[in-house]
Amino acid sequence: MYGINQRCICISFQFFVLWCHAQGENHPSPNFNQYVRTQGAVTDQLSRRQVRVYQLYSRTSGKHVQIQGKRVTATADDGSMYARLFVETDTFGSRVRIRGAESGRYLCMNWKGKLVGKPNGQSRDCIFTEIVLENNYTAFQNAKYEGWYVAFTRKGRPIKASRTRENQREAHFIKRLHTGPPPFPNMDQSKHFEFIQFPATRRAKRNRISCTSS
Repeated sequence: MYGINQRCICISFQFFVLWCHAQGENHPSPNFNQYVRTQGAVTDQLSRRQVRVYQLYSRTSGKHVQIQGKRVTATADDGSMYARLFVETDTFGSRVRIRGAESGRYLCMNWKGKLVGKPNGQSRDCIFTEIVLENNYTAFQNAKYEGWYVAFTRKGRPIKASRTRENQREAHFIKRLHTGPPPFPNMDQSKHFEFIQFPATRRAKRNRISCTSS
């Protein structure tokens, strides 16, 4: 009798395990990749923008990206004032806006796939997704025109974006620190801290006189 009861308990437990497994199949796990992709495509209007300052070294031209008015090229030397870029975050993901520190214009891409500089970078054609590649280079894909990348020829001229691919050398860049003067006035390390002396108040004078008299 004891063996029969024990066997019934084992069979019941197996049926319970199978039932739990079936319930889990009816409720699939959430797709976190789709969630991150969806949230990363939405502009963050609440958080404070994070701004990074660096240069973009082109793998093909051997120079740096620069924005001069509407013209965008990859012919700037290391440390050039036009090679300094302000890269502003757009979401908590890897979407950014790229602005020339000297010209104040944003790197954008028009419907023809041409790189241009615009004074206002709020539109989606001025937002790019940073893609870190296996070879440690970085590619920049336009947020509005998916599959179109920032790319330059050996002479530093922009390539039509419809002809670009992620694995092309022309679309590969390296982030480099700017070697020129600091971009912000409060980053000038040559100025030393100076104390400001204020005139003594009446109470301080009375306390000083009382201390000397005692």
